[in-house]
Amino acid sequence: MPEPDLLVGREDRRTGLGVDALKRALFDKLVYVQARFPQVATRHDCFVALAQAVRDRLLQRWVQTARTYRDQGSRTVCYLSAEFLIGPQLGNNLINLGIFGNARQAMQELGLDLDMLLEQEEEPGLGNGGLGRLAACYLDSLATLEIPAIGYGIRYEFGIFTQAIRDGWQVELTDKWLRSGSPWLIHRPSIAFDIKLGGHTEHQYEAVGNRRLRVQWVPAKVVRGTAWDMPVLGYGVNTPNRLRLWSAEAPESFDFAAFNAGNYFQAVDAQICSETITKVLYPNDETEAGQELRLEQQYFFVSCSLQDMIRLQLQRENNLDHFDEKFVVQLNDTHPSIAVAELMRLLVDEYAMEWEQAWSITRRTFAYTNHTLLPEALEKWRLELFSRVLPRHYEIICEINVRFLDEVRIRFPFDHARLRRMSLIDEDGARYVRMAHLAVVGSFAVNGVAALHSELLKSDVLKDFHEMWPEKFSNKTNGVTPRRFVLLSNPAMSNLIDETIGAGWVTDMERLRELEPHADDPAFRAAWRRIKADNKLRLVNEIRRCAHVDLDPQTMFDIQVKRIHEYKRQHLNLLHVVSLYKRLKDDPTLEVAPRTVIFGGKAAPGYMMAKLMIRLINAVADLIGRDPAMRGKLQVVFYPNYNVKNAQAIFPGADLSEQISLAGKEASGTGNMKFQMNGALTIGTLDGANVEIREQVGDENFFLFGMDVPEVKELKSRGYQPRAYYDANPHLREVIDLIASGFFTRGDREIFKPLVEHLLDHDDYMLLADFQSYVDCQEKVSTAYLDPERWSRMSILNVARSGFFSSDRAIREYCDDIWKVKPVRIELSDLSGDDLLFKRAATGAD
Repeated sequence: MPEPDLLVGREDRRTGLGVDALKRALFDKLVYVQARFPQVATRHDCFVALAQAVRDRLLQRWVQTARTYRDQGSRTVCYLSAEFLIGPQLGNNLINLGIFGNARQAMQELGLDLDMLLEQEEEPGLGNGGLGRLAACYLDSLATLEIPAIGYGIRYEFGIFTQAIRDGWQVELTDKWLRSGSPWLIHRPSIAFDIKLGGHTEHQYEAVGNRRLRVQWVPAKVVRGTAWDMPVLGYGVNTPNRLRLWSAEAPESFDFAAFNAGNYFQAVDAQICSETITKVLYPNDETEAGQELRLEQQYFFVSCSLQDMIRLQLQRENNLDHFDEKFVVQLNDTHPSIAVAELMRLLVDEYAMEWEQAWSITRRTFAYTNHTLLPEALEKWRLELFSRVLPRHYEIICEINVRFLDEVRIRFPFDHARLRRMSLIDEDGARYVRMAHLAVVGSFAVNGVAALHSELLKSDVLKDFHEMWPEKFSNKTNGVTPRRFVLLSNPAMSNLIDETIGAGWVTDMERLRELEPHADDPAFRAAWRRIKADNKLRLVNEIRRCAHVDLDPQTMFDIQVKRIHEYKRQHLNLLHVVSLYKRLKDDPTLEVAPRTVIFGGKAAPGYMMAKLMIRLINAVADLIGRDPAMRGKLQVVFYPNYNVKNAQAIFPGADLSEQISLAGKEASGTGNMKFQMNGALTIGTLDGANVEIREQVGDENFFLFGMDVPEVKELKSRGYQPRAYYDANPHLREVIDLIASGFFTRGDREIFKPLVEHLLDHDDYMLLADFQSYVDCQEKVSTAYLDPERWSRMSILNVARSGFFSSDRAIREYCDDIWKVKPVRIELSDLSGDDLLFKRAATGAD
């Protein structure tokens, strides 16, 4: 029974971290913010109250952080990303504040279950895949390392979509993550910028002075971007950095004259059109309208962000001459690369800076991270579309290109082919603006995200640029935050590590090496297996709830969760499943490790081959699930709506991690790191960060198969013929014929015909060439799993050698090598008398 004075409480109800303070804070928020009382409060009410109480503790630190940054004029890292897949925040903030245990006890004493409250939080629909999750991990590490930073992105009203499976097919439902609001977002309506779109430009010379050419952009429409802030707290420190998200609205949201005239739809039409820009993450770009909306989205958030940085700079200085000394801007892939042209526009057109000075500042401000080796993912915009939406930026890019190509001519005279390859405008066929080229030319640093990826950028994708500016290029292998993906996701394993090597490893992940001797301790291995078994039971319960399927936790959990895409090769995994099924049917005495194969991930709404892959997974899962001969031997399940929230159960429950992309196609991967940190073993190719994972864990603790990059290139150069592999391998032929025959679709041969034909006639990602190597490697996996002591030892060593893949290590490398920024320690202190003077408000400032 709660104490009767909880509602009046003590002063620490907003800042205290103890059990009593948290209890008082929850009641304070429930009553005085939500106007609810305990007897009628729902679970969601209690979640919101606890989240708001935790937010108070973040904001106490935020104010101190902002004051310190202001006083010191600290250089700030600005991370521009179209996605921030931040995941639910309550549990993570409790971990980073160091009060997860106190919160659990406080809720228990109030008759509440903390896990139940954590489950109430919606997955924030601000990202989709690895790109957005990396951005979120990096924000966590920037704050943990006490680096002044701002993440800039878009406040999407709806996420990409909620995935449901109906009759085996993916169905996209609206992701209404903001339907009940978010306790973490703080609206800043006074921080707003007008964003121009479309229209035309007018050129005129000044009447006096040096008669400088001035360009006026006359837009077809204007939208306004307003700021929403979310605090991102570091672990064990007092630094919450800011994630600033932009929401679009009309400058004048209601046309009163039109309403009075009876034109009720016209009265709100401008608002509806403007808000469309930030409605949905990654609108389908199969149509012209979808492409235009994507370009508008990217420009919108980039322009808002740069104008915000300029606003902050002019609060401290009279001009923008030292803008690059105050801000370093990281472009997270090509989505925000229009920032190069936009900063030039702002400096030259809006602040009357000379071109040479503006270009010098611009090139010292931006750094660019490339995340892809796929040519189709190196973003390009049709010239007609680009010049129509952003006419002034088209002119600026043309001017940048003219000056840049002059540099190329001087460096490489008479090399016309090189000029065509390096031009910012693709002149071959339909003309395009090459955004990756713009990012490279306009940045002082370019990096890849895994050692192999960075080498392939230099030798292939951006070869010409590397030859011109080798000093620009470096590698920064990706990392993931151990706070969310180990401490929060796998508390039992974290506690065992604490008991074994002591605390502190979560911010010094190389200390996990101290676990290595314990891999040879039978008692430690037994404790390790018990934790894995409990984690698998937790995953079983989650899958039962979401997919309505019962799994056998005694089987090997073989998991592939990631975006569904042909280059990720989920269908290679599925070919092995069919292979194993066929062999078990042919020989019921075959001794293999019992296996449950779990898939998860979303296919882009317009990507029909990826959606067909989901349909095939579900068809195979259905038939195997109905075959009594497979019980205890083989099961397949598709876990719908894969996201950060359910990933926190998936990674700790995995035995085997599938990282099977064709060598040279995956930039890095970060799921592979999360699986490794939670004790899963990896089966994979020499692709992306797999190369470095294998180097860290040792060849004997990694299941390697498939061609390497030189072998892939050599086979392509000879002319890859997938049907030749089909003809030469009787077992592969059996597997593909079984799918083609309609065996998994009640005799319907048409459903998977496009997929089968594509494999036999094209097979862009060489599944058939790697098939036999993959099947043979899976037999080695099975043999290892049947030896629990060996498997446990390998699992422990994978965790012990995962420290390199902490995002803290990656951010330290960015800080030292690219950003040149130093930590700023934040101390919690009482406000001074000077702090309590309302200087700005007293002077009449808005």
